Amino acid sequence: MAFRRFLRGTVPWPTLEGAVREVMDRYDLETARVVFLEADNWLSTPCVVNDELFVKVVTEQNSLVHALLTAGRNLGAFSSGTEGFFERFDTPIEMAEHELEANERMREIGVSAPEPKEAFEYDDVAVMVLEYLPDFRSLDDLPPDEVRDHAVELFENLDRMHDNNLAHGDLQRENVLVSGGELYFIDATKVDEKAIEDARAYDTACALGALEPLIGARDAVAASLEVHDPDALMAAREFLDFVNIRPEHDFDGAAVKGEIEKHAA
Repeated sequence: MAFRRFLRGTVPWPTLEGAVREVMDRYDLETARVVFLEADNWLSTPCVVNDELFVKVVTEQNSLVHALLTAGRNLGAFSSGTEGFFERFDTPIEMAEHELEANERMREIGVSAPEPKEAFEYDDVAVMVLEYLPDFRSLDDLPPDEVRDHAVELFENLDRMHDNNLAHGDLQRENVLVSGGELYFIDATKVDEKAIEDARAYDTACALGALEPLIGARDAVAASLEVHDPDALMAAREFLDFVNIRPEHDFDGAAVKGEIEKHAA
């Protein structure tokens, strides 16, 4: 746990307080109720202001950790037989601006994401502001029947992203939210658009890995086949081992591979 805290780092309280006051000034808030989220997130310090604004504070250490994670992901992609396609950020403000841009692009093509507000620099950190979704639940929080109801929709949204040269790059259960009966996507990372086919296969593998513990391999693969052909699933199969060694994923890779191979045959 100490190592995790070291990697994530901490933001000095005066900086956090000043960043929140800057948000208050920008949005004409006379008072602010701030709730810091206990998310297992090494890439920012997130909080919610007045149940209306979702705010992330990104530090130099957060951008360094992102660079290290990106290097590891590219090694993993290489082990799956392809060149690395994840891209790093050099500064905190680049991280914040990319997430805003990714949300905006998703919304433009009909994929739901929290409304982007702005990103700005304050006292050597970057501050990103998004719409806060009320009463949301992540895929992890849904009962299996509700996950099944959204499974095909999950793959349809990914397919829409890929058809528009946009990849998520970090799809996991915590990054898919349900609010008002609708799927929302958050925390998209930076992927080389020239490698969109590899990124498509990787995103599909991540979606299968996210769904399998919740609804089983058969239903997860069946939902994907509503959108993808067997060849696309065979391409995703090549990334399953890499996805399964990532700490945010834990699924029965052999069962998913078996279902894919059954349909491919």
